[in-house]
Amino acid sequence: MARQQFTAEQQSVRVLKVGERVRHILSELLARGEVHDDVVSASNIAVTEVRMTPDLRNATAYVKPLLGSEEDEVVNALRQNTAFLQREVAKRLGLKFAPKLKFRADESFDEADRIESLLRDPKVARDLAEDDEETGRGEAS
Repeated sequence: MARQQFTAEQQSVRVLKVGERVRHILSELLARGEVHDDVVSASNIAVTEVRMTPDLRNATAYVKPLLGSEEDEVVNALRQNTAFLQREVAKRLGLKFAPKLKFRADESFDEADRIESLLRDPKVARDLAEDDEETGRGEAS
């Protein structure tokens, strides 16, 4: 049987769809407490994003423990249970090859907080107000 050829756009859409399916599967496994690890079961963990490589053989899952759980401890516990999670994802995904999972802490929330605090800085607010006055946006009609 001939191998199906995909355009670059179809391939990238497929990568995104598979990544999203992996994210849902991991979220479900963690929410149902199917991972038999004290640290993982004691934490509420959000899988915020899964990035797949174009060949669908590697997946990086970005996780964020909720309710003040220790981030490094949770990521290490997930890394210790990678084999179990890979098996479960492979069973539920139904692809020819099961993706290798890597777990990383999601730092995008910390970065967003940092940017937000910079924008709240009085010096930045003053500069933004000056820009609005120069362009005429600050004037009341």
